Amino acid sequence: MELGGTEGTPRGLFTCELCELTTPFTYYGQKPPNTRAIVLLEECYVMRDPFCPEKEKFLVLGSTCSLCRKTVCVSADCSLFYTKRFCLRCVREHLDQFPPQIQAELRKKKPTEKTSDLASS
Repeated sequence: MELGGTEGTPRGLFTCELCELTTPFTYYGQKPPNTRAIVLLEECYVMRDPFCPEKEKFLVLGSTCSLCRKTVCVSADCSLFYTKRFCLRCVREHLDQFPPQIQAELRKKKPTEKTSDLASS
C-alpha cells in the first residue's frame, strides 16, 4: 500500500500509539517520492524534511509493529528496527528471541512511563 500525494501535501496524520507523537505525513510506503534510488526496508510514514529545501530530503516518522500492528514512531523509547519494526512492548515480551547485544542494551534502559503502562495492560 502506498499513499502519496502531490509533493509535500499532507496525506493524513501520523500518531504514535505509544508516545502519542502526532504530525502530518506526506507519504506512506517504501519508496518516497522525489528520491533517487531509495527504497526503505519497511513501509514507513514519512514527511518532507521541513529544514531542507531539497525535494529529495525526507524524515521517517514511524511504521507499524510487525507483531501487534500498532503504529509506532522511530524513537528509541517506542520502537526498534531489527529486520522488521517492533514496538518496545513486543520487544520486551519476546526479548529472548533477539540477539544478546539487543537484550543487553534493553536491560540497561529504564522503561518509560508509557512503555510500563502498556506492559500492565
